[in-house]
Amino acid sequence: MQTTTISPGVLVESEGGIVRLTLNRPEKRNALSRQMLAQLEEALTNIADDSAARVVVLGASGPVFCSGHDLSEMVGCDEPEYRELFEACSRVMQRLRKLPQPVIARVHGLATAAGCQLVAACDLVVAAQNASFATPGVKIGLFCTTPMVPLVRAIPAKPALEMLLTGTPISAQRAYELGLVNKVVPAEELDAAVRQYVEAIIASSPLTVRLGKQAFYDQLALDETTAYERATKVMTSNAQCHDAQEGMSAFLQKRKPAWTGG
Repeated sequence: MQTTTISPGVLVESEGGIVRLTLNRPEKRNALSRQMLAQLEEALTNIADDSAARVVVLGASGPVFCSGHDLSEMVGCDEPEYRELFEACSRVMQRLRKLPQPVIARVHGLATAAGCQLVAACDLVVAAQNASFATPGVKIGLFCTTPMVPLVRAIPAKPALEMLLTGTPISAQRAYELGLVNKVVPAEELDAAVRQYVEAIIASSPLTVRLGKQAFYDQLALDETTAYERATKVMTSNAQCHDAQEGMSAFLQKRKPAWTGG
């Protein structure tokens, strides 16, 4: 496995098309400092440009997944400093959405505030049974407004408002019931559960997966008629690709497809 250290705060490991992106600031509960956000943005930009990267697993070291923004950096800032911070965080979250590769969050502990935002911005989420999720900014006078953006796109409005207005953490099981989490497993089975998703994604055409992820998010904000128009255009283009022709032929011939990424 090839390991690249962007900084002590963000680790990137790549092997066989799988990129493991690890928040590595356990002594600060993996709080998203300005520096760490810049490192995440750099790492995601590099991954997006890596044609060999097929899927990303976002995890964290230490007992906490991510505690949100680093509050020690946030007291007494002026308006440009606050705007720069929240814009940087928003860029990272949108980069996860726009990344060509699917991103799987591996959540082993607490994900709170911008940490919960990070989870909601991922494509798939596997959580340990002892994981929990919260948007508690209201308790310290700073509403979780930017974390709210992906949260309300992942779960219904009423429970989202419950989390936002009360700041009360929800369990991994409750997050699963609401749709924030795809799968909840015992902690010792977390890696195996993540691996199931990874292997399923790797088995498919990389071109098809990339086209599909982009089309999925593109159509979310569209009305149904426009969404069908967009989907029809993408599917027509997809059908003409080599991998689609190869996949259909392989199915009819009862053989394993040979993907070329074209």
